[in-house]
Amino acid sequence: MAKTDSKDLIITPTFNEKENIQTFILAVMKQFPEGDFLIVDDSSPDGTGKIVEEIARQEPRVNLVTRPGKLGLGSAYREGFRWALARGYERVYEMDADFSHDPRYLPEIREELLRGNDLVIGSRRVKGGGVEGWGLMRHIISGGGSIYSRIVLGVPIRDLTAGYKGIRRQVIETLPWDRFLSQGFFFQVEMHYRTWKSGFKVKEIPIIFKDRTMGKSKMSRKIILEGLWLALKLRFKD
Repeated sequence: MAKTDSKDLIITPTFNEKENIQTFILAVMKQFPEGDFLIVDDSSPDGTGKIVEEIARQEPRVNLVTRPGKLGLGSAYREGFRWALARGYERVYEMDADFSHDPRYLPEIREELLRGNDLVIGSRRVKGGGVEGWGLMRHIISGGGSIYSRIVLGVPIRDLTAGYKGIRRQVIETLPWDRFLSQGFFFQVEMHYRTWKSGFKVKEIPIIFKDRTMGKSKMSRKIILEGLWLALKLRFKD
């Protein structure tokens, strides 16, 4: 069970993040004292889970769920959402452990949720947002994929692939998780689409996304192609 009375929970899925995880947890806890932490680790071979377990022994705000293997980003967040609902959290935040999501934006995301927004997205593609550390090809792939998904799905959200966000409990309780098509990276697009289509209030705030400096990116050509296909499938199936 959760060990504090916080109503805010940060969920971070991990797989082989030992180079980042301790520094990341400490940075977030310092920047966001209101929140608890849940790390969902897919039995990282590099020992990420063991590092988190040791931190959790000393820090009541840190929690760990260890899964039997690499089961996908979407399923990791769904497991985290179930954990959060069972323990009474009102606001949940998604973050990566590689410091591409700067913890300094967490208080602003929380404030926007408290103002009545249901989903607050840390956006690279609204005025004031941007990316540091990407080459030209990565910009083309990411920007093109976001524009493609917006057109296919007819969604006004500018950064559909964003992974940094805050979500109110009511959204998690309402979305039809059993109908989701993706357990991978397209999960983010699908969640944004279904949240918007369900009539919830969505707001994007500008962030500067910084490419990871340690560890290895999980992005691949297979993931990109899957996203292009699933956008079409979601549009016509829905």
